[in-house]
Amino acid sequence: MSNQYNEQLIQITAGRGPAECTWVVARVLKVLLAEARNEGLEAEVISRQEGQENGTLQSAAVKLRGKNLKDFLDDWEGTVQWIGRSPFRKFHKRKNWFVSVQRIHDPGAHLTLQDREVRYEATRSGGPGGQHVNKVSTAVRATHLPTGLSVLASDHRSQHQNRQAARKRLEMALQEEKLKEQQAKLQENWLNQIEVERGNAIRTFEGTDFRPRHKASKKRQRRTADKQAWKKDIEEL
Repeated sequence: MSNQYNEQLIQITAGRGPAECTWVVARVLKVLLAEARNEGLEAEVISRQEGQENGTLQSAAVKLRGKNLKDFLDDWEGTVQWIGRSPFRKFHKRKNWFVSVQRIHDPGAHLTLQDREVRYEATRSGGPGGQHVNKVSTAVRATHLPTGLSVLASDHRSQHQNRQAARKRLEMALQEEKLKEQQAKLQENWLNQIEVERGNAIRTFEGTDFRPRHKASKKRQRRTADKQAWKKDIEEL
């Protein structure tokens, strides 16, 4: 088993599936986060795209970080199936619903913002602050010239500090835009992928309580056994 400490961004998506699939995405996210933390991994939800029904998600992006991350991803990446009656359409006959868990490139991993690509403009701060704020141009607007994306920083009294803050906000905004682009591409390819993988679900859940019908992989069984043995040794000390 590898002890490599790494990080990976993944997406759980319903693609262009119906509302039932967005219900499944929300449940899969909850189970995945709980399992990741139980495995000792750091799990952070980077973005959520809400579904049309309450409590549902069209997609969610999660950043995972920790040791043995590859083993965890091998247990999750692929098609997830839910067997159950539609929670939204009482008389709908379909009982099998599918969503996808996929690795995606982290847009922030290799993002380098070049100074020549950014235009900074000093402007007067708005809101409270007295005469000093109204007379002195301390706020800074940063614009990314290739995309036209623009942000404003006015939290600090120093123009230099606001310039630094504007740059950081611009980097974050660019990361969010790139992530949205990647999520859109994944969802565009969803229908083609799901037709291939419907009969080969890596995880299967059933019923409104979302109970698992799949067996844990041998690697996961071994990790669980190792963890239980370690806890028992600790208790006996």
